[in-house]
Order: sequence, then structure tokens, then C-alpha cells
Amino acid sequence: MALNTSPDTPIPVGQVSRLIGGWIDRLGAVWVEGQITQLSRRPGAGVVFLTLRDPSQDVSLSVTCYRAVFDQVADIVSEGARVVVHAKPEWYAPRGQLSLRATEIRPVGVGELLARLEQLKRSLTAEGLFAADRKRPLPFLPQLIGLVCGRASAAERDVLENARHRWPAVRFEVRNVPVQGVHAVPAVIEAVTELDGTPEVDVIIVARGGGSVEDLLPFSDERLVRAVAGCRTPVVSAIGHEPDTPLLDLVADLRASTPTDAAKRVVPDVGEELLRVRQLRDRALRCVTGFLDREERGLAAVRARPCVERPQRMVDEREAQVTALAERARRTLGHLLDRAESELSHTHARVVALSPAATLRRGYAVLQHADGSVVRAAAEVSADEELRARVAEGGFAVRVTGAPPTAPPAADGPAAVTPPA
Repeated sequence: MALNTSPDTPIPVGQVSRLIGGWIDRLGAVWVEGQITQLSRRPGAGVVFLTLRDPSQDVSLSVTCYRAVFDQVADIVSEGARVVVHAKPEWYAPRGQLSLRATEIRPVGVGELLARLEQLKRSLTAEGLFAADRKRPLPFLPQLIGLVCGRASAAERDVLENARHRWPAVRFEVRNVPVQGVHAVPAVIEAVTELDGTPEVDVIIVARGGGSVEDLLPFSDERLVRAVAGCRTPVVSAIGHEPDTPLLDLVADLRASTPTDAAKRVVPDVGEELLRVRQLRDRALRCVTGFLDREERGLAAVRARPCVERPQRMVDEREAQVTALAERARRTLGHLLDRAESELSHTHARVVALSPAATLRRGYAVLQHADGSVVRAAAEVSADEELRARVAEGGFAVRVTGAPPTAPPAADGPAAVTPPA
């Protein structure tokens, strides 16, 4: 129930503390998972004091238990261990402190941690956070590299020394963060987010040396995995050694087996690149030289051709061809003219032979009526009709005398025709 209080009717601190204790007493016992950060076992004391911290957040609670409860796991539990505690919340009214009274403590084994990681891995895989098509290619020569690692750690030294040995001009933006413990996850997320928001950073390397499964657990945290998946800058994971595979390796754009390998994968080797440039330059020189040699040989072959070496020879050959063609055309035309002349002569002779004038020269004459029509039969003329007689050398007029015969003339001579007086 809510209390009715005011500035005029306040309630004492003790009553508030008792009320809080009453509310907390109504809570039942719960199972709590966390990491032991402080452990106090005072000699002769019957109570053991623990500080249990959330592995992913900066939240902790005090835990107390009887020595008999803790002695059951004292050989396998120490500071830094992850445990599951069955405890009931208690309120210490005189000091206003909340604590947990543990009745059972169970260490979290590696097998159980791996099973939880496998379940989280399947869940994130189903969301597509580990898909290959989401991974971005690394730049060939990054101008500024972001490095997230532990302060003065071997991982930092390996990355910086190997990178600068390969490319002395490479620049780094280093963020030193805790790489294990309860502060590791938020610190790494903050560093990655800050570097991702820096436009000059071309690639981000998250590096840590080797360690146990528990030491590498922060790099399998779901919040860190989602933060890396949302980065716009390519991220390289270099956590632990070759057998270590935290979930950060799966979501990163490139997984390096070690921090040294990360430096080799991100930064090109200046010696190798210079060698490659020299090889490409030599190859280009050979290609150009070979091309020029081929062109020179081709040019020499062209210049060695007779038509190029002595160009007038082609003109002479064409002149001879033209002369031969002209002579051939002249001969052909002469033969055609001779043949045509011969044919014309024969035709003229036949025309002359068949000409009516030639017949007239042999003594024949052609009789024509006054209208010019030719007399072809004796029955076509009448007595006293004047006809025109045409001979080879001119013509003259004649008159028909006597009655014209009705039958062809006798064989002994033609009908009598008297020329006019």
C-alpha cells in the first residue's frame, strides 16, 4: 500500500527501512547467474562474503552464505569464476543494504557455457547475421586503421609492429579497453562504435591474445555481435589463437587466426608490392618491346616487298599490261572490222546480183502504166494504151497496137508493142 506522507507528516527512516525489508521478504528465492569478483573468507568467521557481478553489465550484488555452503565448492570456485547461486533477497535494515542469502552455489562448467553459446549461435545464424553476403571487402591500403585491444598487451604490440614492418607509413587509431571481465563488453562496444563513427577510419581490428573459454566469453556476447553487425566500416576479428572461435569471428567481415595474422591480412607488404610492381613493369616492358619488335619486323618485311622497294616497277608492270590490253583491243577491233568489211562486201555483191538494175542491164525492160504500176500480165493492157518502158539506161514511151492477147504469148516471141510516133 502507498504511504500517505507530506512535508508536515513525514515518516522516520527506520520505518522506511522496515517497509522495504517487508517488501523484499515477500520475494521468493531465485537462481542467479554471475561472476565472482570479490571473495572474503575471514578465518574463524562462519559467514562468507561474495560480490556477484553481471558478466555483461556493470551491475553487482552482495552475497552471503554460510561457510558450510561455500566449502562444498571451495576447491573449484575462486574470484573470476562464473557460478549459479540459489539465494533469497535480504534487506539489512540498520544500514539499508540489499544482499542475497545463498543456500546453494553451483559452478558453471565449460560444457554448459559452450551449449549456451551454440544456442545463441543458432539464433543469430537464423537472423542472417553471419551470412557471407553481408561481409564487406577490406580496402587494399587503408589510410587509417582502428585498433581495439587491451592496454600494453601483446596483441597490440603484434598488430602495430607487424603492420609497420610491412608498411611503415600506416597509421593507427588505438582504443585501449578491458578485454576480459565485466567491463569488457560495454568498453569494446563503445570503442567499436566510436571508431565506426570516424570517417577517416577505413577498417577496424578487434584484437586479443589467447585465453580460456571464460576469458574469451565477452567476444561472444550478443550485444557486441549485434554492434559489429551494424558497423558500416569493415571489422576484422583477431581473438585468441587458431582454435579459438568466438561469435565475433563469425560476424566480422574477416576472421584472422591471430593478431599477427590480422596485421598481415589488413596491411599489404611494401616489399611484396614493390616486387609485384617491378614484375608488372617488367612484364609490360616485355610486352611493349615484343610488340615493337613484331612491328619492326613487319615494317621491314613490307619495305622489302618489290612494290615498296621499287615503286616504279608496279607502274611499269601496269604500263605493260595496259599496252598489252590496248594491242589486244586493237587487234580484236581490227579483226571485227575486217570481218564486218568482208561480210559487207559479200552482202553488196549479193545485193548487186539480185538488183533489178542488173536484170535490166541484161536486156530486160519494165513496163509501167501511167500511174506507175508495173505491167505483170498481157491482159492488164488495152489497145492504144501508152505505157512507160524502163530499161537499164533510162526509159521511153510505147503504145500498144492491136488487141491484147487473152492468153500468154507464144513461145516464138512477145506481143507486138509499137513505140509512139
